[in-house]
Amino acid sequence: MLRKAILAYGVLAVVGAILLAVAGIITGLVVYLFVNGAVVIAALLFERGRYRPAVNPEGPWQETAERFVDPTTGQLMKVRYNPQTGARDYVPVTPHPDPPPQGEREKR
Repeated sequence: MLRKAILAYGVLAVVGAILLAVAGIITGLVVYLFVNGAVVIAALLFERGRYRPAVNPEGPWQETAERFVDPTTGQLMKVRYNPQTGARDYVPVTPHPDPPPQGEREKR
């Protein structure tokens, strides 16, 4: 939600700067709005991949007892740990199939 609001601000600043430039109004304000909006948009586009390093799925990963619900997707996640590098990896937990109801037997 906050990400969308910040992106909307950046787009409005750039569009506003373009409209003011076309109308021939105050060039200092136009430059300020355009640069401000462009920096905000660029920061939002490039920040996604910056904080989560690429994780190699191969290697000596050890599963930990940690579990949590990802607030973005609502999916249950498990935590793996690589003792060689100290890296942590977050993997979605695949749901187990429902067991058959008790009292029913398979027909053979």
